[in-house]
Amino acid sequence: MATNLTLPTPPFIHAPGIENLRDAGGYPVETQSGKAIRKGILFRAADPTHLNDEGVAILQRLGITHIYDLRSLVELANGREQPREWEGARRVHTPVFLDTDYSPEALALRFRNYSGGTEGFVKAYASILSGAISPNNPYRPFRTILEHLASSPETLTPILIHCSAGKDRTGVIIALILSLCGVSDEVIAHEYSLTEIGLARRKESIVDKLTAPGAPHEGNRTAAEAQVGARKEYMLATLTNIQQTYGSVEEYLLNHMGLGQQTLEQIKKNLVVDLAEGEETVPVPWKGNDGAGACSDCSSLK
Repeated sequence: MATNLTLPTPPFIHAPGIENLRDAGGYPVETQSGKAIRKGILFRAADPTHLNDEGVAILQRLGITHIYDLRSLVELANGREQPREWEGARRVHTPVFLDTDYSPEALALRFRNYSGGTEGFVKAYASILSGAISPNNPYRPFRTILEHLASSPETLTPILIHCSAGKDRTGVIIALILSLCGVSDEVIAHEYSLTEIGLARRKESIVDKLTAPGAPHEGNRTAAEAQVGARKEYMLATLTNIQQTYGSVEEYLLNHMGLGQQTLEQIKKNLVVDLAEGEETVPVPWKGNDGAGACSDCSSLK
């Protein structure tokens, strides 16, 4: 993949010092004709530690008031720099795992035996789902984020969710939010797959490390690329696994996370809005990206 790739806007936002920054709003709500996810509220990205002043100014203009950091205590301890904060925004540490590195590099090593990709990602994302509701996790990571999104309309403010690369833990919580609001699995998988181009520069360096002499995927670039990718089929299989394991996204949130029905309804009221007059059925026009491999079930997005 070319390293001089120009990211499409929307949904991507260029802010120097942060990768994979995009608005998760603007996607159609399948269950309600003429509705879409509200733009300008739900942002996702990779770790913003290296934001420069220009990048900070861009995020300030977006009105972001809370930065939800899903990284573990171990990842923070291993970091060479302190997490970035800026005036007008508060960093909220919401680790999905307390003592486990879940960066793309670590995830590829942990699930290196699943060189085909999909099965390993379903297992990895299942552990994220269980970790987010673990009674041993006092941070209540996903619940904390969802309760913010259930604020009263007068107090609801834009948020940024990130982990290390903004791909796996971030991808799971974004998928839960979009699914709750009625976005189709196919569109959720499309949105997830945009990380393939959002992290194109970083992905190349990770693959180089994983295929170097003595590395887990020495000489097997195809397997390494699959394990650090964000292919549509990974998310589609994860959403199917949620239905099989929990019944539905809503049942996961109600029965396992402990959120109330009123909270879920308020999130929907806050995030599901009318399409602007003259706006396309799919307000975010960038379609068709599926990383290194196409998913046969996603032909409508190509």
